Amino acid sequence: MASVVDICNLALARLGDAATVASIDPPEGSIEAQHCARFYPVARDAMLEGHEWKFATRRAVLAQLSVDSFNWQYAYAEPAGAIKILSVLPADSGSEAESANYITESSSDGAPMIFTDLPDATVRYIARVTDTTKFSPLFTDALAWLLASYLAGPVLKGDTG
Repeated sequence: MASVVDICNLALARLGDAATVASIDPPEGSIEAQHCARFYPVARDAMLEGHEWKFATRRAVLAQLSVDSFNWQYAYAEPAGAIKILSVLPADSGSEAESANYITESSSDGAPMIFTDLPDATVRYIARVTDTTKFSPLFTDALAWLLASYLAGPVLKGDTG
C-alpha cells in the first residue's frame, strides 16, 4: 500500500515535477514537501467526504446529550472523527430504509451534534481515516489526482501553473 509520501510523489509526478519528497511530517525542507504538507490533509478529507468508501464507513451507538434539542426529541454527540453523517438508525436496524430524519449542528463551543426524534440511535458515518494502509487502490489513485490539482498552482510556474 502507498504511504503518504508515495501519494504525494505520485501527485507531483502527475504534474511532471521531477522532484520527490522524503517527508511531509515534518516537511523535509523542499518547497514541494511544504506544499504537500499543506494540501494533503485537505485533499484526503475532501476525498473521504465525497463518497461512501467501504474502508471509511463506520457505525456507532450515539451518546445522548443533555442539551436543549429545540424541535427535536433527542440530541446526540457526533462520533469523534466523523467527516460525514450518512444515516441515523434505530439501534437494531440492519437497513438504510429505516433511517430517521435528523439534522446536524454545532453547539456554541463548536462540538458537532445530531438532532433526531429517534431514541437509542445509532449512526452510519464516514470516518477520518489517516492510515494509508486502509485506503483502497481507487481511493489512493483518486486522492493523488486531487492532490495534484491542488499542487498545480503552487508547484507549476508561469502560464502552465
